[in-house]
Amino acid sequence: MSVVEIQGVSKEFKGGTVALQDIDLQIEQGEFVSLIGPSGCGKSTLLRVIGDLIEPSRGAVTVNGKSARQARQDHDYGIVFQDAVLYNWRTVAKNVALPLELAGWSRERRQARVEEMLDLVELRGFADHHPWQLSGGMQQRVSIARALSFDPALLLMDEPFGALDEMTRERMNAELLRIWEASKSTVVFVTHSIAEAVFLSTRIVVMSVRPGRISKVIPVDLAQPRGTATREEPRFFELATEVREALHLGGHVEVPA
Repeated sequence: MSVVEIQGVSKEFKGGTVALQDIDLQIEQGEFVSLIGPSGCGKSTLLRVIGDLIEPSRGAVTVNGKSARQARQDHDYGIVFQDAVLYNWRTVAKNVALPLELAGWSRERRQARVEEMLDLVELRGFADHHPWQLSGGMQQRVSIARALSFDPALLLMDEPFGALDEMTRERMNAELLRIWEASKSTVVFVTHSIAEAVFLSTRIVVMSVRPGRISKVIPVDLAQPRGTATREEPRFFELATEVREALHLGGHVEVPA
């Protein structure tokens, strides 16, 4: 059974803007799937439809064999946005623990899980810090730890590193792969960056200009684990070229590297 199954999904907003049209996609357990396309093509809209943050106009989404609504109610999702969305008056540990508090976990169980998550994102020594004391990359690691704290089946990420400088972004890409491999989560990741999509993904879903359709699905056969040397491999450049050409065929002209 697929973790995510999308069948005939379209989304039309008030005023007649069609953001998505006839989307069909299956995502299997343990995959890292990136959605890439031009601004306004509907990739973030598709992510939000999967996460039941907005409803499709037509079609259906199932997660773990359940409706998207039921999956959200069952806490099958973790979500990370471009902004870390942390509470500055709460410490790092208390930010990570927030979903567990809302779920009614005991203090002892919360503490053990928070320690485990901070180890996972390599922030154990920062449990008592506040978000404003951390760099942007560290804040995003806290956000990832919080999203994974309740062991969701699916992690949805909407351009989480888009606001970071290039060096920090590449370092966070490597960190995310390490966390993904350790947590064994399934990830759906929205990005504008071809290099980021190729480096991170097991498959890349290329979307067309609005109304967003799937232009091409590209398997990424780069060996794991991936590191700095991966970006210098001939196969990396071949895949980047394939994604770039698919974006051009989908109607996008200016493509970020």
